[in-house]
Formats: sequence, C-alpha cells, structure tokens
Amino acid sequence: MRDLLIAFIVFGSLPFILKRPFWGILMLAWLGYMNPHRLCYGFMLDMPVVQIVAITTLIAMLASHEVKRMVWSREIVVLLIFIAWMGVTTTQALFFDLAMDQYVKVIKIQILTFMTLLMLTSRERVHLFVWAIVLSIGFYGIKGGIFTVLNGGVYRVQGPVGTFIEGNNELALALIMTIPLIRYLQLQEKSKLVRLGLAIGMTLTALAAVGSQSRGALVGMAAMGTMFWLKSRNKFATAFLIIVAAVVVTQVMPEEWYERMNTIETYDEDASARGRINMWWMAWNLANDRIFGGGFEFWRVLLFSSYAPDPTNIRAAHSIYFQVLGDHGWVGLVLFLALLWLTWRKCSAVIRLAKQQADATWARDLAAMLQVSIVAYMSAGAFLGLAYFDYIYHLIAVAVVVHALLTRPQLVATDPVKSGTEMSSPVASVNAPARR
Repeated sequence: MRDLLIAFIVFGSLPFILKRPFWGILMLAWLGYMNPHRLCYGFMLDMPVVQIVAITTLIAMLASHEVKRMVWSREIVVLLIFIAWMGVTTTQALFFDLAMDQYVKVIKIQILTFMTLLMLTSRERVHLFVWAIVLSIGFYGIKGGIFTVLNGGVYRVQGPVGTFIEGNNELALALIMTIPLIRYLQLQEKSKLVRLGLAIGMTLTALAAVGSQSRGALVGMAAMGTMFWLKSRNKFATAFLIIVAAVVVTQVMPEEWYERMNTIETYDEDASARGRINMWWMAWNLANDRIFGGGFEFWRVLLFSSYAPDPTNIRAAHSIYFQVLGDHGWVGLVLFLALLWLTWRKCSAVIRLAKQQADATWARDLAAMLQVSIVAYMSAGAFLGLAYFDYIYHLIAVAVVVHALLTRPQLVATDPVKSGTEMSSPVASVNAPARR
C-alpha cells in the first residue's frame, strides 16, 4: 500500500511538472531529503524516482516559457571552479574508477543545484522551497523526537537506509541544520496554530538530534543554539524555546546518553575518536605530498600504510574539512572554505540591505537563519564526512537568490508559481552587484 501511494504521488505529479517545472524542483527536494521511496518495501524501494523526476523537470524547463534566471555571483563562480577542480583531481585520483563513480554522483547533485538556482525567481518560490526542505527533514525530526520520548532516549534515531542521512550522525546534522529554517517559517507565519505547530516541531527536531546520540551533533547543537540566539529577532522568545528544549532533553535522556556525551572530554581514550584523528593526519600528510590530493574515495589500505600514523586503524574521513583535504588537496579545501565564507558574507549583505527596505523583513530573517544553518553544518560537519551533501549547496543557492531579489527587484516575476509568462524574456541573467 505504501508503494502504491508513493508511486501515485510521484508519477501522478509528472504531468503537472511538465506544465510547471518549478513543481519538479519542489518534488526533487521532497524526494532528495525525505526519500519517501526508501521507506517502501516493494517495487518503489529501488525505483530511480529522483532520476525520473529530474529528467522530467529538465525537459519541462527546456520546453516551458516559465521564468528562469541564472544569478551570477562570486559564490556561484567559486562553486563552478570547485566543481572543475574536483574534475581535475579525479583525473589524477589514486583510485580512478572509484573516484570517477563518486564524481559522477557529485555532478548529478550539482546539476540539481543549478536547476534549483534557475527556478528560484521570487520570494514565493524561495518560501515554498524552504517549506519543502523543512517538511521533508522535519518528518524525521518530529518522528524521531516522538520516538525518543516514548523510548526514554534509549535507542538511537536513524535515517532511511541508502541515503545521505542514513546514519545517526548524518541525520543529526541534517536536523540541526533544519531547526533555523523552521524558525524562519515560524516568523513569517500568520496563523497562530501553524506557529504553535512549528514551535513543537522545532522542539521535537532538537530532541531527535539529541536522540541520535551523536557526539558531533551535540557540538553542533551547542554552536547552532548560540548562533540561533545571537541572530534571533526576538531574543527573549528564542531563549525561551532553547530553555524548553534543554529541559525536555534533561528529563528524557537516560544516564547512558550522558556517559556517551562525557567521552567528548576523554577523546584520547575513545577508539572512535582516535581512529578519526588518525584519519585526519593521513589526509593532512597526503595533501602535503600530492597537490591534487588522493581523489575521491582515497581512504584505502594502501594509502594508510604510507601516510597514516597508525596504518592499521582504517576509517573514512568523518570530517567535511579533512574529507575535502584528502580528496582534493589544499586547493580544494581553500575553495570549499571560500565558498562557505562567501555565502556567510552574502547573508550578511542581505541583512544589511533588508534593514533599508520596509518590506524585506522576511529576507533578513531568512539570511540570519541561513547563517545559523551554516554554523550548524560547519561545527557538526567537523566530525562527519558530508562535504558533498546537497543540503549545503541548496542553502548557498537560496542565499544568492535572496540577495538578487533585494538588489534586482525589477527582474522578479509577480506571481511565478501560478504563471510562467509575466516577463518579456523567458530567461534573465543577474550579474553580481558591486555592493556586498
């Protein structure tokens, strides 16, 4: 029955996507983040639904007169250079076949990112896209939060098998990145009932992240919570939400959880932590030896014997920074960090611009919460190998688009969700303004 329902939704949406390709972008966000087909048990489990919807959306974009706009900015240029550099390092990869398979996956993710960038042409679309992300990942936040409460935090909250967020650590990262976006939606919502529901959703999502029992997530939660309060428009209400969430955690989580979290202070005695540090030294040594790094999937026995302090302790990167460093060398890491830093600056520029426009409070709220999500990604990501997670690249696209909406309002369609022919030209290109 579940398979039939998902099949009906996915395949039933295709005719509508052919008419309005933006709905394909929303469908791709739902499939990419919630992965509903991975919750099935029959024919839909391994159905290439993302590929089917992506191809349909691409065809619709090419055939439709609906507004499309490429926003050129420093962030997008750096992203393209980063993608190109990944291609160069793939040609020099120590394990070429494995690296090429991974590079193809990364290219597919980036194609979807640029498709999204082209179709986010108005505030309404940006808002709907954020809703799609929040509902998709929030499903696991609410479900995981309830699961944690009912089981007293004894069992770990996990994501759907065969996805980016399968593991407890990966799911926790996605959850804490989503909490600020839920807050943004709550600030824009007029219905008291929906605002209450979003507040409950934030609390349960935070509880689910804690219930993952991920120590990296705890670090990320601390960093995210601090920045969440600093960036909040209503610091009293935000502090109240944080306190409520903290009280719920202290009442729900068992003693075993506290014992596991306390191992952060004794990382040198923890086998998992020692393994990660060993891997990080291996990536460091490899990058110092090879300008191109090792290429994707570099963490293999042969390289550990040459570069790792302990050649017998073999692990994956478990850090976005050392993952990129090992994969693509120092050049790749500089590009990756520059992309994150420029996006942060872009959000700061949006906040400054929004203060000068009476009707741009929404942009200020969104930019501030995007910065909180970036902090969550960079802090929790220090202990997770999710450098190519499409979530962060979607947030970069959103930041770039919001900045363009404030600086070039004459290029915005009046109601692009319902109509695709408001502008005289079906494709508009926005160059990055000089002011940052």
